[in-house]
Amino acid sequence: MEQKNNHADSPLLVTGASGFIGSFLVERALEEGREVWAAVRRTSSRRYLSDPRIRFIELDLGNDERLKQQLTQHLEEHAPFGAVIHAAGATRAKDEEEFCRINAEGTLRLALTLLETQALQPNGRFVFISSLSVCGDIHELDREPLRPTDTPLPNTAYGRSKLKAERMLAEVPGLNYVVLRPTGVYGPREKDYFLMAKSIKQHVDFAVGFKPQILTFIYVRDLVEAAFLALNRGKRGAIYHLSDGRNYTSRSFSDLLQLELGVKRVVHIVAPLWVLRIVSFAADKIARAAKKTSTLNPDKCRIMKQRNWQCDITTARKELNYHPQWPLTRGVREAVEWYKKEHWL
Repeated sequence: MEQKNNHADSPLLVTGASGFIGSFLVERALEEGREVWAAVRRTSSRRYLSDPRIRFIELDLGNDERLKQQLTQHLEEHAPFGAVIHAAGATRAKDEEEFCRINAEGTLRLALTLLETQALQPNGRFVFISSLSVCGDIHELDREPLRPTDTPLPNTAYGRSKLKAERMLAEVPGLNYVVLRPTGVYGPREKDYFLMAKSIKQHVDFAVGFKPQILTFIYVRDLVEAAFLALNRGKRGAIYHLSDGRNYTSRSFSDLLQLELGVKRVVHIVAPLWVLRIVSFAADKIARAAKKTSTLNPDKCRIMKQRNWQCDITTARKELNYHPQWPLTRGVREAVEWYKKEHWL
C-alpha cells in the first residue's frame, strides 16, 4: 500500500538548488504553487533561480554547528519544512575521502540536524537523489537489468559515497526517507552530455570499448516528476531505480544529436579501454597539479567502461505511478533546442 504524505501546502526545501537537477526541482515546485526554499552556497550562481517567488537559505552541510545555527535561525522566523528533496552532492572530487565527506557525511548531517532542530515537520518526507552507480557492474556479463533488490557492488568512489549515504539514512531513527537512483541524467543546463553535442557539431564522435554497450538515460524532467511523486507516494525507506524505461546502444545518443544538429558527416572514433585509462590518468594528474578536479578521471573512466546500464523501473511504475514521458528522441530534441537558444552551440 502506498504511503500518502500530505505536505503539499508546506514549505519545500531543495538542496543543490543552483545545480542542474536542483534548478529544475525548484521550477517544478513553483509551477505547483508551493513555497520553495532553495538551499545554496554563498558563492553559488543563481542564474537559473531568478524567479522572485524563490526563497533562499544558506546551508553549510560540512559543519555541524554552523548548520544547526542556520536551521535554528530559520525556525525563529519561518515555519518548518514539510519535505526535503536533497539533490546537493559532488559528481567530481579530488579523492574518495572528499566524495565521502560531501555525498555521505553531508547527507547524514543534513538529515540529523533537520530532525534535531525540528526544522522538518513530524513525518516530513526526505527524498534523497542517489545514483544508479551505487549498483556497480554486477550484471555486466549476463546483461540483466539492475534492480533495487540487487546487492550493491559499486566500483567507483562516487558510487561508494552514494551507497554510504543511503545506508547512513537507513540508520537515522524516525527519518521518513525515500531513495531515488536515476541512471544518466541529461537535458538543458547539463554540461557532461553537452560535451558530446559539442563534439558532434565538430563532426567527431568519440567512444571507448569494443564490446557492445547497453545504455539507459533519463531526461531531467522525468527525474523531477519522479521526485515529486516520491514526496507523496513513495514507501518509507524504499529505493527506486529510474530511467526512461528504454534501452539504447552506444550510438543512440550521438546519432540523435547528429540528427537534431543537422550534421551530415561524423567521424566515429572507437578507442580501446586502455587508451581511456591512460588519458583519464593523465588528465587527473594535470588537474591535481592545478588543484582542480578533472571531468575525465579514473573514477569517471570506470563508469564509462561499464557495458550494462539496463535499469528495472518496475517498482517505480507500480509504487510511484511513474510513467516517463521523455524518450531519448524527445529529450535530445529539446536539449539541443535549448543549447542553440542559449548559444551553447
